[in-house]
Parts: sequence; C-alpha cells; structure tokens
Amino acid sequence: MKTSDFFYELPQELIAQTPLEKRDNSRMLVLGRESGNIEHKHFFDIFDYLNAGDCLVLNDTRVLPARIYGIRQGTGAVVEFVLLKQLGTNLWECLAGPGKKAKPGYAFKFSERLSAIVHDVLPDGNRVLKFEPKGEFFECLDEVGQMPLPPYIKEKLDDKERYQTVYSKELGSAAAPTAGLHFTKEILEKLKENGVNIAFVTLHVGLGTFRPVKVDDVTEHKMHSEHYSVSKETAEIINKTKQNGGRVICVGTTSCRTLESVAEKYGEIKECSGETEIFIYPGFKFECMDGLITNFHLPESTLIMLVSAFAGYENVMNAYNTAVSEKYRFFSFGDAMLIL
Repeated sequence: MKTSDFFYELPQELIAQTPLEKRDNSRMLVLGRESGNIEHKHFFDIFDYLNAGDCLVLNDTRVLPARIYGIRQGTGAVVEFVLLKQLGTNLWECLAGPGKKAKPGYAFKFSERLSAIVHDVLPDGNRVLKFEPKGEFFECLDEVGQMPLPPYIKEKLDDKERYQTVYSKELGSAAAPTAGLHFTKEILEKLKENGVNIAFVTLHVGLGTFRPVKVDDVTEHKMHSEHYSVSKETAEIINKTKQNGGRVICVGTTSCRTLESVAEKYGEIKECSGETEIFIYPGFKFECMDGLITNFHLPESTLIMLVSAFAGYENVMNAYNTAVSEKYRFFSFGDAMLIL
C-alpha cells in the first residue's frame, strides 16, 4: 500500500485546540469492525458497549513537562529542548532548536536549580544533555517544564493535568496516550462495578509518534523505538479474560502496540519489559486485541494505518470521511472512536 492511500481532507477548524470542559462529553463514533456500520454516540455511552468479563487495557504512562528553554552561558542565546528519552542518571536524549546553538560542550541554564551541558550530538541531530540539578531532577523539571503539546495545537494549555489521563502514574512520556483522556475516575469505577476488568500496561510515548511517513511504500517506513512494560497482574487478567471468552479492548494505539508486541515476541501475554518498534499496517494479524478505543489520527500517519489494519481500510477511511462531514473534533483533544 502507498502512504497516499491514507490521506483524507481535514479542514483546519476541526483540529481541537483545547480539551472539553468535561472529559466524557466528547463525541464517540462507534464503528463495526466486520460490518462497517457507524453509530454516533458520546463517550459517556461507553457502558452500552462493554460487557461483564471484558478487559479494558489502559496505558498508565505520565507525560513529562518535557519542553524547556535554556539560556546558553556566555552568549545568552535561547534554545528550546524537548526531552525524549532517559539514557542514564540525569542523561537525556533531546530535540534541540535551533540545533546550531547547542554544540557539544555548550552549557545551558534553565533555572536557579537546573542547568545542563550538551554531551553529544546523535546521527539524527538529537542532542544528549547531561543535567546538573540542585535537588531531585524531576522536581526541578516540573518547576520550569511545559507540556510538549503537538505542533498542531496552537492554544496555550491552562491546566497541565488536562494533557494527562486520570490514571497516569509512570513518568516518562513525551506525549500523552490521548485515547485515555476521555475517561473519568467515575467512569472507570462504574465499569468495574459492571464487571469489566481493568488492566494497566506502560508504554512511554515518544515524539516519533508525530513524525510523518516520508516514504511512498508503507512497508519501507521505519518505526521509532519506545519502552514498554507489562506486569504479572496485567498478564494474568488478560489471559484469564481470553480463557473465559471475554474481549480485550485496548485504550489507544499505545496499549495495542504493547500487547501485540508481547504476543508477537512470546506467543502469549506475560510479565515482561523491553523496547518495541512494531509497525502495524493492513495485513497485520492481531493476536490479542479484540476492540479499540482511539482518537482520530493525522492523515498518512502510522496510527491511521494501525486502525485500518484492525477495522479494515475501506471501513476506516469511510468512518474518517463521515467524521469530517459530521464535524467531529480531531486529534489529541478531539473526539473518540470505538471499534468493536
């Protein structure tokens, strides 16, 4: 398949710039995986579609306030850094802009408590920074860092927690697993009361998730690497759900990529952790996931390819075009899609 096969026209005004006041008030397009049938609902209708004995799999990663601005000591030049991945104690891979002002050996000050030296330049142009915090690194970062909102969001985010899921716990992502932003604590409690199993995985989302596919042939695209972990408890819940005939429903492409990576590597879901570069596009055989809650993704992105692999290319492109005509809100702060 060609990358251009996954293009659709999206008016700029449909890109959600701010979250809704109430998380669960977002609209939800329900897509039948086999039939292609479409229903128009709201997220608070989720109870109508999940049964006792089903398992909902959530990614509990927490977004770092990863965008920081440093002043170069000696010249006063300002450089923006975005933390991508921890490489060691206080050692981080970062995006830098403008990069020419962040050469090896250059020192930067971010606050009275946080400074860093450019340790190395990687082949892709990313910088490795060695931070020198006065106190605990993440506390220092929280004082100065901003949420690394995607480039298509131009509005300022007043409340940092609106770019976190209500169940976020494991600090380490450069972007939010946005399908989970629709959930409230009340919805999760009610689902549990209804007999739906809740399981957590961790996948730290990298900014590579926003990188465009630049090759014509989909199969030539190389995915970025992301760290994941699956606990013993989660593996047991998922395996028991399958044994009892329940459905495993992933919240977001990150939960999906975690489970399918583990299933592909081990032939089962088990306690483990590692790095995944799994690329899911039409033709992929799903080993674990039976349903997916997701947002609406960018044209020609790896994420719309994943959704197409699960629900069928024609079904998904029809659903997207329908969502555009029905004026759904798109991308990170946008509306939801439920595929069953």
